[in-house]
Amino acid sequence: MPVYCFQDRQGFIHEKVFPIGKAPREINLGARGSARRCFSAESKGVPPKKGWPMECIASGVNAEQGKELADHLKKNGVPTEVTPDGNPVYRDKKHRDKALKVRGMHDRSSYN
Repeated sequence: MPVYCFQDRQGFIHEKVFPIGKAPREINLGARGSARRCFSAESKGVPPKKGWPMECIASGVNAEQGKELADHLKKNGVPTEVTPDGNPVYRDKKHRDKALKVRGMHDRSSYN
């Protein structure tokens, strides 16, 4: 199920899981008030449709493992920025191919 984002009056984002098409416009936070659905927060972290650099969600890791991934890639000669969400940011196709190879992965779709 997808994760939906809701912003409270203080500006904090709350993530909630709902079935597709069932997310309400507003959620009750109990004593903390309510939060309205925030479409701009939901679109953050989505990679660009084309072009470089490219944030790759598919080869990302859990947010807590982001530093470990960055250290592993750097140690193996492919320094790579990793977002706070745990997604690597590839500078170009060559960089992406090297980083995936270090991790024992490859792209069957051969994104250019």
